[in-house]
Amino acid sequence: MKNFLKEYRTKTNLTQKQVATLCEISERQYIRYEVSYQVPTVNIALRLARVLGTTVEELFPLEGEE
Repeated sequence: MKNFLKEYRTKTNLTQKQVATLCEISERQYIRYEVSYQVPTVNIALRLARVLGTTVEELFPLEGEE
């Protein structure tokens, strides 16, 4: 699943570790999401969107809406 985690993270000048800490997940887990190795739960997707100042829909667009 394509996502825009890295783009929003770099816009907000946060490191992977900072985003992970703010979302209360491990840095390793965050990296798995950022490289699309794993899909976050709805709860974690909501935390990521809040921390990155956007919406879940912007971070994880449906196929064809990119």
